[in-house]
Amino acid sequence: VSDFTEMMRALGYPRLISMENFHSPNFPLVSEVLLWLVRRYEPQTDIPPDVETEQDRVFFIKAVAQFMATKAHIKLNTKRLYQADGYAVKELLKVTSVLYGAMNTKGVERADVNEEDSSKFKFDLGSKIADLKAARQLASEITSKGANLYDLLGKEVELREARTESIARPLEINEAEKVMKIAIDCVLEQVQKTKDMLNNVALDEANLEAKIEKRKLELERSQKRLQTLQSVRPAFMDEYEKIEEQLQKQYSSYVEKIRNLAYMEQLLDDHRRAEQEMLEEAANMLRLMQNRLKEEEQHLLTGGSDNSDMEIREDEGSNSEEEDRQIMKQRAATEMLLQG
Repeated sequence: VSDFTEMMRALGYPRLISMENFHSPNFPLVSEVLLWLVRRYEPQTDIPPDVETEQDRVFFIKAVAQFMATKAHIKLNTKRLYQADGYAVKELLKVTSVLYGAMNTKGVERADVNEEDSSKFKFDLGSKIADLKAARQLASEITSKGANLYDLLGKEVELREARTESIARPLEINEAEKVMKIAIDCVLEQVQKTKDMLNNVALDEANLEAKIEKRKLELERSQKRLQTLQSVRPAFMDEYEKIEEQLQKQYSSYVEKIRNLAYMEQLLDDHRRAEQEMLEEAANMLRLMQNRLKEEEQHLLTGGSDNSDMEIREDEGSNSEEEDRQIMKQRAATEMLLQG
């Protein structure tokens, strides 16, 4: 980080960068430094500086990485740049070291570099590829033209004799006049064709103007008809509005009934659930009573013949009579519940 800050200060960065700026992620500072370095490398670049949303930040990082890869052949790690912490400084150091080395090799120490000076360091790879393609095409054309020239030079011996004969032959006025007349006739024919074409163009223009006027009249007529249709109120519109109001009322009542039905269904489910619980409790009570009666019957059958046992039995009989009454009452209540 210290090397980076020193290089940025030497390159003339307007702000002061400290080592504490990169202890935590600081994407605004990283984006500002990247944009300044890119414009320092090539002032005419058009990279959007918006980094408010996540999508804008990703697009900004990709654009800077692509620019540095194509223009300066510097490969940047986009993930580290997006982190905007100490790892991003290593990627920024790649660009700053190139600019710092270029400044040192020329022996110039200055704070701001003009756009004209920075344009000298441009390296347009696309233009170099285009120049390479053009050079290859020219080389192929040169070879083909050289081969044709070689063939023509091989025929120079024969052509030289024909050329000397034609030069030595005297010029005949009659033949020259014939050739001139033929040339004049050709020119006059071409002039006539051109005039005919101009006349045809004028006719076509008149036809097109007539069609345009016709279309304009049709458009005006259609617009007037549309205005009349918009101004006239349909006969069924009143009935339609009444039906629409009725439909709105029916819909509101339908919604209210559906809400009430849902509420009643919920109450019915709660009532059924409560009845089911009561039935289960009654069944459990009956089961307990039956078990208790069976136990008492077994106890009575297996009882002894002593007097003390008889007294106890009488006491128990009196108690059992009261319990039987309670049991009968409970049975009656459960039967009523079951019937209900």
